Amino acid sequence: MQNTLKHLLTRRGKLLRSALTGIAAAAALAATSQAQKFEGLALTPPMGWNSWNTFESNINEQLVIDTAEEMKANGMLDAGYQYIVIDDTWSLRERDADGNLVADPEKFPSGIKALADKLHAMGFKFGIYGDAGKTTCAGYPGSQGHEYQDARTFAAWGVDYLKYDWCATGTRDAKEAYTTMRDALHAAGRPIVFSICEWGDNKPWEWAQDIGHLWRISGDIYDCWDCEFKWSRGFKVILDGYHNSKPSVVGRDGLGQYAGPGGWNDADMLEVGNPGLTLAESRSHFTLWAMISSPLMAGNDMRVATPEIIEILTNKEIIALNQDPDGVAGWRIFTAPDKYEIWVKPLHDGDWAVTVLNSSEETQDVTVEWHRMEQTFPDEYSIRDLWAGKDLGDTHEPLKATIASHDVLALRLSKK
Repeated sequence: MQNTLKHLLTRRGKLLRSALTGIAAAAALAATSQAQKFEGLALTPPMGWNSWNTFESNINEQLVIDTAEEMKANGMLDAGYQYIVIDDTWSLRERDADGNLVADPEKFPSGIKALADKLHAMGFKFGIYGDAGKTTCAGYPGSQGHEYQDARTFAAWGVDYLKYDWCATGTRDAKEAYTTMRDALHAAGRPIVFSICEWGDNKPWEWAQDIGHLWRISGDIYDCWDCEFKWSRGFKVILDGYHNSKPSVVGRDGLGQYAGPGGWNDADMLEVGNPGLTLAESRSHFTLWAMISSPLMAGNDMRVATPEIIEILTNKEIIALNQDPDGVAGWRIFTAPDKYEIWVKPLHDGDWAVTVLNSSEETQDVTVEWHRMEQTFPDEYSIRDLWAGKDLGDTHEPLKATIASHDVLALRLSKK
């Protein structure tokens, strides 16, 4: 009997250990399956429209639908602008009795899911705004402590893109906060592009590749050339910050070394077409965002956009630089102080993009001497002017051009 009892206890111990091992393995597998971002998304920089730059808190259901209809009619959807994103102030000031986020019924009377369904039927994808703190930047409910609940809500509503801000976070650790929401989104089961809007305070480019699909590298953009106040700055200030943030790595200056398919430096939304920029500045802004592989999220009022602005936003040859499948971000290789600077970006199949930006207040006569850049361009290339839409010969001879103040010359070099 003692032998029988010993056998039973031994067998029970083995079964218990086996069960515990199985439970531990299952838990580890579950943790592993949740501890990742959705793969296969944002293989090129996301393109779309966000409400904040022009409308801030003045958003509503009809505005979003009108914007989508305009973008479908003016060719932006066909050009690749697929995400329609509503920013802060879309919800009520308080959660419901069960702790759920509730859309403001005056702004969105049909509800968020109905809006997402309508946008999906039009061919768009739908994005929404959240925050890693107790409240959003405008004082609406944040997701801290509600990450899994909110992720399930977003998934149920048909959200495709989440812009996740960094206000009211106190002493919270940025990597922890964004990892928590990443895991919550994955657990909810709907593939959602995760936009980390952390402003670059904690150098997200160094840790965010496994967490989000894009990460902000600066404070908020403003529709000016180089102004800077409080949290806002002009696009040239952001561009200089992108270039100067890190020393040269394998020949590439700036933050471009961290970008690639599935993870992008976000230099913030576009101000193209907004009143603080000239047409030349809008063209330069758009070109340089394409060169550095920043997401192209328009922020203007589509209902009053001029043909000239739509022409900028839908220039397929410039967009192709941004959407190049290799996903290599560009960098600045030359600066003539107070005059102009040259940016380059390698492209698929051995092509190159070259952009000359007139950073001065005066028109500049520029000569691009290709032989001085033979380490970058060892072969002979044909040259295409992407804004003029015409061919300019080849790199056998120097290229001479006259560029207006704050304007840009954008070229594509193709091997002969």
